[in-house]
Amino acid sequence: MSALASLLGAAFERPTTKDFVWPCWGPSVKIGGIAFCYNFVFFVLTIACVVTILFFAVGLRKPQIVPGKFQSLVEMGVEFVRNQIAVQMIGPEGLPFLALLCTLFFFIFFGNILEVVPFVSFPANSRIAFPMVMAIVSWVVYNTVGIRKHGFFGYLKTVMFPPGAPLAMYFLIAPIEFFTVILVRPVTLTIRLFANMVAGHFLLAVFFLGSLALVTGFPFFLGGVSYAVGIGLVGFEIFVSALQAFIFTVLTASYIGGAMVTEH
Repeated sequence: MSALASLLGAAFERPTTKDFVWPCWGPSVKIGGIAFCYNFVFFVLTIACVVTILFFAVGLRKPQIVPGKFQSLVEMGVEFVRNQIAVQMIGPEGLPFLALLCTLFFFIFFGNILEVVPFVSFPANSRIAFPMVMAIVSWVVYNTVGIRKHGFFGYLKTVMFPPGAPLAMYFLIAPIEFFTVILVRPVTLTIRLFANMVAGHFLLAVFFLGSLALVTGFPFFLGGVSYAVGIGLVGFEIFVSALQAFIFTVLTASYIGGAMVTEH
């Protein structure tokens, strides 16, 4: 009770960008003036990686003809990515990319959902480096697919000179298409995922920390209102975690499909 009283009596500390900076756990190594070490952020990343691996390894290591509950859950997840993302966005030719798309979807989802897990409360993808790496992977894959399908110059032609436009318009369309497809896509993939998870983290922090500050003031019932809104936002963030994983994976599949077609 004394600990609770001291917590409620503490001054309200608003969330800041310092919430995303964590000290090292143990020794660090400096390379080029940048310190590398294992800290809470990498601990969260480790959880996301391990959970993703275990999700598939445990669920599918000994598949049964009549699946159990967990195997059914994993199979439903894979089937969802297969039918609603790979086949819908690419077609039957997208099945070789199913492993990549499943990995992206579930790794992003598990990394995001850690935001609402007690004692973690931090989404891995609120650090821009992690969405950036996945966006670069997506960029490398769809450009490689396009170059293998059409050849280097043939791929550039399909990107920069979409069919059906007036000849004079290509002076405007070609640089815009090159800039959009080759340069901007990985940036937008990164920022979309990163910004949504940062915003969600701040929203939860504001309402839950605000409830502690408001419950000691007048009218004190505002603390309960703030807490209730925070609980509602937890449910909303669970939805956002799945939605952002879906959007990132759908866009990756769309880019792969666009790189494979002869005319788009």
